[in-house]
Amino acid sequence: MPASAEPVAPAAGEDALTALTALVRDDLEACNRLIVERMQSEVALIPQLAAHIVAAGGKRLRPLLTLAAARMAGYRGTRHVALAACVEFIHTATLLHDDVVDESALRRGQASANALFGNKPSVLVGDFLFARAFQLMVTDGSLEVLRILSEASATISEGEVLQLVIQNDTGSTEAQYLAVIEGKTAALFAAATEVGAVVAECGAAEQSALRAYGHNLGVAFQLIDDALDYSAEQERLGKTVGDDFREGKITLPVLLAFARGSEEEREFWRRTVEGREQTEADLSTAIALMQKHRAFADTVGRARDYGAKALAALEMFADGAEKRALADIVEFCISRAR
Repeated sequence: MPASAEPVAPAAGEDALTALTALVRDDLEACNRLIVERMQSEVALIPQLAAHIVAAGGKRLRPLLTLAAARMAGYRGTRHVALAACVEFIHTATLLHDDVVDESALRRGQASANALFGNKPSVLVGDFLFARAFQLMVTDGSLEVLRILSEASATISEGEVLQLVIQNDTGSTEAQYLAVIEGKTAALFAAATEVGAVVAECGAAEQSALRAYGHNLGVAFQLIDDALDYSAEQERLGKTVGDDFREGKITLPVLLAFARGSEEEREFWRRTVEGREQTEADLSTAIALMQKHRAFADTVGRARDYGAKALAALEMFADGAEKRALADIVEFCISRAR
C-alpha cells in the first residue's frame, strides 16, 4: 500500500483468518467434503474444471462467515454446513463468469479456468455450480433460506451488469459505484451471515443485525480489493495488477482521483479509462495521481467506516469466541491494504 495510506500491523489480519478457520474447523471440513461431493458429474470436464478453481487457494471466507454466524447465534445442528457449501458454490460460479467477462488470465495467482479450458466451458460449469447451489437450498427445505440466497444470486447479477453499464464512464457517480459493489460483493456476504441467523431461528432483530454485519463487511472488502488493484504486488493480489485500469473499470480510487484532479489530469482519465487508449507508462501515472490526491488512503478510510458499522452490528450478541472471531475478521478484510 502507498505510504499515504494508514499503516496496518502485518500479521493481524492473517491471524484473524487463521483463528476463524480453527474455530469452525470441523464444520469447514464437512463443508469441504460436501463441496467435493457435489461438484462431481459423469461429464468429466465439469469436476475437472470445478476442481481447478476450487483448489486454487481461496480462503473460503464466505462459507466461514456462515458457519461462524450460525454458531454465534446459538445453532448446534448441521444445516449450516450445507448452506455454507451453497454460498461457496454461488461465489465460485460468479468467479467463473466474471473471469470470462473480464477476460482474466489469472485467478488467485494461477491461470484462470477460462484461460485453461476456454470461455464456453467456464460459463457452463459456472451454471452447473449455480444449479448445485439451488439443489442444496431445496434440500434444506427453508423458504426463508431460499428467499435470501436466491435474492442474493439475482442481486449479484444485477451488480455485475451495472458495472458493465458504468464501465469506461468517468461521469459515473459514487452512488452508482456503491450500488455496484453492494450488488456484486456485499449481497453474498450479507446472505452468508443472514442464513446463519435463520438456521438458528433468531428473532428479526438478530437476523437483521447479522445481515448488516455481512453487508458492511462485504462493502469494506470490495473497497480494499479495488484499492489493491493499483497498489499490491501481483503475487500477493493473485491477479494481474492494474487489470481494473486496463479494463476501464470505474472504482472509488479512480472516481476520487478524477474528481480532485486538474482538467489536464481528467483528460488523462478520459483517454485511458473512457477511450482505453493506454501506453505502458499510463498505469504508473494513474497510481501517481491516486497517491497525489489521497485516493488510496481515503478508499481505505471508507472501508474502515464500513468496518465500524459491521462491528456495531455484532453488539447485540453475547460475547464469545465466534463473536470475537467475526469482529477480528473485519480487520482481516481491511489489513490486506498494507
